[in-house]
Amino acid sequence: MGYQHIRYEVSDPVATITLDRPEALNAFTTRMLAEVRHALASAEADEAVVGIVITGAGRGFCPGMDMNALDSMGSGDGGAAEDLSEFDTDLGDKAMGPDFEVGFGYLMTIRKPIISAINGACAGLGLAFALMTDLRFVERQAKFSTAFSQRGLVAEYGTSWMLPRLAGSGAALDLLWSARKFDGEEAHRLGLATHLVETGESASAAQEYVRQIAANSSPKSLQVMKAQVYRHLNMTLGPALEETNRWMGESLKREDFVEGVRSYIEKRPPGFKRISGE
Repeated sequence: MGYQHIRYEVSDPVATITLDRPEALNAFTTRMLAEVRHALASAEADEAVVGIVITGAGRGFCPGMDMNALDSMGSGDGGAAEDLSEFDTDLGDKAMGPDFEVGFGYLMTIRKPIISAINGACAGLGLAFALMTDLRFVERQAKFSTAFSQRGLVAEYGTSWMLPRLAGSGAALDLLWSARKFDGEEAHRLGLATHLVETGESASAAQEYVRQIAANSSPKSLQVMKAQVYRHLNMTLGPALEETNRWMGESLKREDFVEGVRSYIEKRPPGFKRISGE
């Protein structure tokens, strides 16, 4: 594909998507958002890919939507919309249900782990996007802000749903109301960063994490566990346990269960089957 605002690379078992507008700290454009979605669909369908890492080129991860684009939207001066139909694609597990069909919720339906490797500025829409990925490897010097209140906006794209689940309601309101800047170390203390790493190490650490789980864990188990965690956030305990019991029964009939037991008994690495987006 003719990507202009991202780079997409696969090195078995990792797909890496690099937001590639370093002169703008990788601020989102409508093209970049379309390209990212298309690249995620490609990674989901590729059996060589066990996990996906998203990072930023240069000094930033993503500070939100490009301010020039926002100014055009606010003034009604956007001009003709760019034709991005070449990036239209189907992705994700539709069985996850309608709760995940709005905004960045689609990230939770993709059948493979998605890790944000946050190497710099991460704010506004960029933060909303990162919160919807599965894990966040964050460099100590990375700078965060919700930014919305200072732009006359509200907590956008699921931030009001995910932020309190990660950091608690009080911390979420503080970050949303004040839009104050905070670094990677505070992000880790608050629970927003799942892994804290040194400067320049977020992408390589996230890629190594994918290699480790690819070597030891069933890709099908990773897929089902991801679905369990996100679906069960919206369920009460009883239905969540019923669904878990049903899916556990299905897992006992799969080849991966046999391979997992045999590899343990034989004291060898498991040879689990890879999955595509089918």
